[in-house]
Amino acid sequence: MARVSAEERIVIIGGGLAGLTAAVGLSSRYAVTVLDARPRLGGQILTEVHGGCVVERGAEGFVFRSEALPRLAGAVGLSDQLVGQSVTRSYGFDGERLRVLAPGEAATFLGFQVSRDDLGLGIRSFRGGMGSLVLALIAHLDGRVGLRTGMAADYIELRSAGVRVVLDDGGSLETDAVIVATPARVAASLLQHNFDPQASALLAAPVLSSVTVELAFARGAVDHPLDATGFVVAQDAQQDGLRACTFTSTKFADRSTSERVLLRLFFRPEAEQLEGSLAVNDEGWVGRATEGLRRVLRVTEEPLASWVSHWPDALPVFDDAHRAAVAQLETRLEGAPIELAGSAFHGPGIDAAVRSGERAAERLLARLA
Repeated sequence: MARVSAEERIVIIGGGLAGLTAAVGLSSRYAVTVLDARPRLGGQILTEVHGGCVVERGAEGFVFRSEALPRLAGAVGLSDQLVGQSVTRSYGFDGERLRVLAPGEAATFLGFQVSRDDLGLGIRSFRGGMGSLVLALIAHLDGRVGLRTGMAADYIELRSAGVRVVLDDGGSLETDAVIVATPARVAASLLQHNFDPQASALLAAPVLSSVTVELAFARGAVDHPLDATGFVVAQDAQQDGLRACTFTSTKFADRSTSERVLLRLFFRPEAEQLEGSLAVNDEGWVGRATEGLRRVLRVTEEPLASWVSHWPDALPVFDDAHRAAVAQLETRLEGAPIELAGSAFHGPGIDAAVRSGERAAERLLARLA
């Protein structure tokens, strides 16, 4: 049974960007342990390289105006790897044809919760993909912070002095403070022991799922110049939940070899498409993606390779009820050595996750000083 040693004082539950960012801010002053139930760190960032193609399985970038991401990149020696989009214009598909959209129209068309100041500016990433940031964070924290994957927390219990994190294997970690950097529903389960009914209110928070399909084609198989970031599909023209497509090879430089193109399609699946007797398997999603490309881009061949990524219940909906539930829980947590961090609580997107991790670290530094 794994235990945190007596010298370790802060436990961060969740090894996504928010949790890792908080660890960077705390590691110079305190002994920190990061726990993640998954076998890897990075949360909704996962980059793979296959045959010279950079494949994003999760988030593909962050808002152009972000100050937090360049700041974090600088802290881990990655400033010179920041890249912007090669193009910024986008197409819209109305069911019959593609048309060039006005700046910012693609984001508003899809209902993205983006600041007005960010509309039309596009996104930024890193030369080797977003996974480069995760690798740099791990290298920076290695030896300074305990990084423990495959270790799941069951619940958090306030003690007379500090906090006990009870693990799902029956073990426990005694610590002075905790940062909960998990999806909202996981956070609710962790905090129910001491902070109901406010914690349980997050269990009702609406969330959306996503499936993405990245396809590699021979360049000659796509009868389109691919001279934009991609296309979005009008709501009344969507089929099989297909909402958008990124021209990965065009959007960022050096994401594929010159002989291939990468196209990434984004689906908003219905619940029955994800589980049960009507669930769609990976082959089915590839078929839907290929058919969508035939319809819009006149693709003439089968893909050379495909990568399907499932993100169930990964996208919180920031409606008034969700914001109120988070605010009420944070009010209940006041005075306790527990902080919430992550895009599940303080706004969507990678930039919000990093800023949330910074803020949680700053609050604990002030509290424990």
